Amino acid sequence: MKRSDVDKFEKLVGLLQGSYDEISLLSKKSPSDAVNKFKLRFINAVTRDCNDFLGAKYKPFGDFSEFSEDDVPQNSDVAFILAQ
Repeated sequence: MKRSDVDKFEKLVGLLQGSYDEISLLSKKSPSDAVNKFKLRFINAVTRDCNDFLGAKYKPFGDFSEFSEDDVPQNSDVAFILAQ
């Protein structure tokens, strides 16, 4: 593994952990509230970057790639996916 891969991995872990921490708090406070579109776009970008880096073999759910912005998920749904 190259140093640039390690750096990218560390950055992705930090972004993913930060996303999970934020959504986890929201999920505990208001689990059935919808995630706002700004946060959802950010979470989708982090999720895409993680999936690209790790490849299909390590996706927690084979058929999941990102959340739909048209069918906005609830806080608890996003927290569940990020925890995987």
